[in-house]
Amino acid sequence: MQPDIRLGVHVSISGSIDRAVDNALSIGCNAFQIFTRNPRGWVAKPLAEEDAKRFRAKLGSSGISNDAVFAHMPYLPNLASPKQEIYSKSLAVLMEEVRRCSMLAIKMLVIHLGSYMGSSKEQGMGNIVNACNQALEESKDVMILLENMAGQRNSIGARIDELGRLFNMFNGKRVGVCIDTCHLFAAGYELRSKDALSRVIEELERHIGLKNIRLLHLNDSKHALGSNADRHEHIGLGYIGEEGFRNILTSKEFRSIPWILETPVDSRRDDIGNIRKVKELAMLI
Repeated sequence: MQPDIRLGVHVSISGSIDRAVDNALSIGCNAFQIFTRNPRGWVAKPLAEEDAKRFRAKLGSSGISNDAVFAHMPYLPNLASPKQEIYSKSLAVLMEEVRRCSMLAIKMLVIHLGSYMGSSKEQGMGNIVNACNQALEESKDVMILLENMAGQRNSIGARIDELGRLFNMFNGKRVGVCIDTCHLFAAGYELRSKDALSRVIEELERHIGLKNIRLLHLNDSKHALGSNADRHEHIGLGYIGEEGFRNILTSKEFRSIPWILETPVDSRRDDIGNIRKVKELAMLI
């Protein structure tokens, strides 16, 4: 793999969290993403210092750079929620995730931006900013990454200009951006021609700044352009297709950003197969 390409998948922590490093290395990753706990519940078992120590030790000897390791927030929190109970629970999870990342020496935590539900987009964005600002006080080195959304009803951050507006509300604090290709396509951004991709890249630079994009989630889409559906597909087998990913993966603007796959594992293809397809389309093999 070329030295500037950092490529991996979301790996399991089943058994013990340090096994995530083993799982990443076993399939040739030089980047990876994890959930630090069960992503489908509100309450998590505390992270033991001994487990965190083993993770840090394995990561330190793995050769994987710390700017290519990511944690992802659980599914249930909604930081944009106008409902105080949900917002408070979501904030508590975010703060705990920042503390866990700090224990694990993981520098970046990806968050979904959620839904403002029956309130306004401005209130939802304000809630996200307030929550992240409080959570950032839990660590001196963890950065929060705002992930673009697919455009589901009442969601925040599907449009690049809106994501940029939210990002700029942090005024240079430890906040970056994660761009998901499936979400981008589902939100109506054409990626399948070089000219269309160039326009998207120009918009990303104008509203966010490419230097602030710290992670690219590589996912094909099960649904058509502008569907607003967050349904991931194997690389090249969805509506973005091989040509679209060839454009994305050979674009000089994206080569220095870590690539993480969140693709399915099924009878058609596994993680190794999707990594191989990415390398093929990126002209690395």
